[in-house]
Amino acid sequence: MILYQTLRPALHALRRLMPRIAALALLSAMAAPVWAAAPVLRVLAWPGYADPAVVKSFEQQHGVRVEVTVIDSDSTLWHKISADDAAYDVFAVNAAELQRYIALNLLQTADPARIPNTARQLPRFRNLASIPGLVHQGHAYGIPYTYSEMGLIYDKRQISSPPQSIAALWDPRYRGKVLAYDGGTHNFSLAAQTLKTASPFRLARADWPRAVDRLIDMRRNVLGFYSQPEESVRLFMRHGAALMFANYGMQQVHLLKAAGADIGYAIPREGALTWLDCWTITRRARDPALAHAWIDHLLGDQASALLVKEQGLANTIAESDASHGDNRLLWLEPVEDAELRDRLWQRIRSGDRAAKVLAP
Repeated sequence: MILYQTLRPALHALRRLMPRIAALALLSAMAAPVWAAAPVLRVLAWPGYADPAVVKSFEQQHGVRVEVTVIDSDSTLWHKISADDAAYDVFAVNAAELQRYIALNLLQTADPARIPNTARQLPRFRNLASIPGLVHQGHAYGIPYTYSEMGLIYDKRQISSPPQSIAALWDPRYRGKVLAYDGGTHNFSLAAQTLKTASPFRLARADWPRAVDRLIDMRRNVLGFYSQPEESVRLFMRHGAALMFANYGMQQVHLLKAAGADIGYAIPREGALTWLDCWTITRRARDPALAHAWIDHLLGDQASALLVKEQGLANTIAESDASHGDNRLLWLEPVEDAELRDRLWQRIRSGDRAAKVLAP
């Protein structure tokens, strides 16, 4: 009894608070599912494709959260999307790679009718059927976003006149002064260009040993390999590179000039490999409508302007001031065996001799 009398005031106070505690608990229970169910768009993008300001405006307009994963090679992109546990909704890929994903049923169609900003694109990008690789069995899978040729960037203080040939990457005058992209697909195409094969994208059986030898020779000229455009700028500036293969094209030119580098940009006489990147939707996309909305947003004024201003890249709604004409552009095509190119390249990069590179 004495204990009860002692605790009675506290018990009365607790009874008075119970309705409020119950109400707060109810509100918490109601709020948790709403927060947990907030839509999340999972995006795979190349560097500079999903500007933070663009992501933020999309999130605000649609009441969602965007998770962006940045990739640095076609090989990395392929392994992420083709993995059994892949968990992405929309990604950017070059048109030459698109058919690989379609063949394995990794994509769903991208409907231009659900992307209003496609009506604002330049005519050559609106006609999807005229662009190799974007349409399969009458259905569109890729929506053009940006493009660039992959030329040669050179330091004007070390190279007085523009390099005329892709073979400059092998020139002994630049030994230890060359920066190369760390990717097998494009490097084998460069080797094929110097060997004057029928196509840089389809090596014949007899071409492989020669191409391997060429890339081993190029490796001896290289001071380093890069994957990301910002990384290439740091290496170029820090080590005083004389020449670089520009896998990211005008994006690297823009970044280097912004960093104060005195550079030039050359399109070799053999032609410059040229990529067209597209947005596409995965088969596992949880909300296809939201994925279409993302693509539409990336074709809008804000994203298109930032692509040019911040990255130096072209968009598909206005003509590019940096165009070098179509006569020396070699638009990428599907290669004969992307996985073989990557496997051999990793061996070459590791310093293996030709016999070991070509071993089974």
